[in-house]
Amino acid sequence: MPETSFQGQVVDTEPASDVFLVIGIPGSGKSSVSAGLARRFPLGAHIEGDHLQDLLVSGGRSPSPEEDVEADRQLLLRARNASVLARSFHAAGVIPVVDDVVVRRAHLDFYREQLRDLPLRLIVLAPSADVVSRRVAERDKVLADDWSFLDDALRKEIAGEGEWFDSSELTLEETVDAVLANRPGS
Repeated sequence: MPETSFQGQVVDTEPASDVFLVIGIPGSGKSSVSAGLARRFPLGAHIEGDHLQDLLVSGGRSPSPEEDVEADRQLLLRARNASVLARSFHAAGVIPVVDDVVVRRAHLDFYREQLRDLPLRLIVLAPSADVVSRRVAERDKVLADDWSFLDDALRKEIAGEGEWFDSSELTLEETVDAVLANRPGS
């Protein structure tokens, strides 16, 4: 078997054209749309916030309706880690598509600071609350709590930010098409 050397191999190339941050409440379609979007590019990566949270195999705390300083710290840690991956993929010419539950202005501002100087496109998925409830009931992933109250927080705190998509009446492919149709230069 021939010997292969990685010495001198360049990882970073021409930076990617876009960095996507897809946000919304649980059940809004973030993971499905993000994976579908990433697949549309010659080099695309889907960075899922929930999977980064799952890397904590001991002491992990998920956000809850009650105040939990440690859970909030871990939420920002996952945002930072998603941003580090996004920066790395972007530098290597891979379009990163990050998805995460972001409904608070402070959380969005944290992401923006972590991704500053990158060509960030903020995509807000905002289907109707009844559609989200139906989707949550139909999925394999079981949510510990009813997070529907987050829809109000999203619509109040993130209003006017990014590109909003009501995917209530759209299929997955139609939603991805709509996001791409809004892409500069398309």
